[in-house]
Amino acid sequence: MVNASTRLLILSVILLSRKMGQKKQRLLEAEQCHSPPDGAQAPSHKEPRWGPCATLCPQRSIYFSSPKGPSAQLGSEFFDQPAVCLARALLGQVLVRRLDNGTELRGRVVETEAYLGPEDEAAHSRGGRETTRNRAMFMKPGTLYVYIIYGMYFCMNISSQGEGACVLLRALEPLGGLEIMRHLRSTLRKGPASRALKDRELCSGPSKLCQALAIDKSFDQRDLAKDEAVWLEQGPPGGPEPAVVAAARVGIGHAGEWAQKPLRFYVQGSPWVSVVDRAAKQAAQAEAGACSDTTF
Repeated sequence: MVNASTRLLILSVILLSRKMGQKKQRLLEAEQCHSPPDGAQAPSHKEPRWGPCATLCPQRSIYFSSPKGPSAQLGSEFFDQPAVCLARALLGQVLVRRLDNGTELRGRVVETEAYLGPEDEAAHSRGGRETTRNRAMFMKPGTLYVYIIYGMYFCMNISSQGEGACVLLRALEPLGGLEIMRHLRSTLRKGPASRALKDRELCSGPSKLCQALAIDKSFDQRDLAKDEAVWLEQGPPGGPEPAVVAAARVGIGHAGEWAQKPLRFYVQGSPWVSVVDRAAKQAAQAEAGACSDTTF
């Protein structure tokens, strides 16, 4: 006769065997789910590589970090590209600013400027000089560089690949929190506030968008890929990719030949941009027309 201790031991062995069998079955099912179909190649685990200004379509596993509600912010890898490429890739992405009370303000990027670093006579880092003011330009890609102009206005930049290189955010299309943006702009702008600002006036300039989103010097050197108060989200998918105009940057007449280089990028036809370059617009339209007329 089997005693109670022996029966308990046998029962424990049976239960353990069942658990191990169930675990093995789950592992087999998981392997089948992640295995490529017959004849297909297994995915490469190498880091993604881009040519000069490849179009970036961020995937959640590569470009997204911690989720923010129903969406997620673009991760560090998105910003790790040359300034010109980043300036173009930023167009269409959504900048989000969360205020202290939890309210979120949103705007789609429609205009940027690239600053290429030490060689660029219009860059704050020209000649390779690093100062307390511009230190963020030499920090890892995705670092915010916020500086003050005229002693009262702020401009927001994002560092990119390359020592001392960054991208200036020039204009946004307001998407959410417009009344709060209007209030912030009316409160912070200088001079008489005799009329309510139109929607297209809220973020149509680098200092205007900083006012509308309550961005000040305290945001300097923050990591845009990890910050809880300001971050960037991928723009909504679908629809044709907008035409982009490349034009000269604004307000850098002191920069010699660099003043004429086409390092400002904006969405063609957008009513939200700060300055429309008619000559560059016509050139872009002519180029687009030539491409559409070409047959292969």
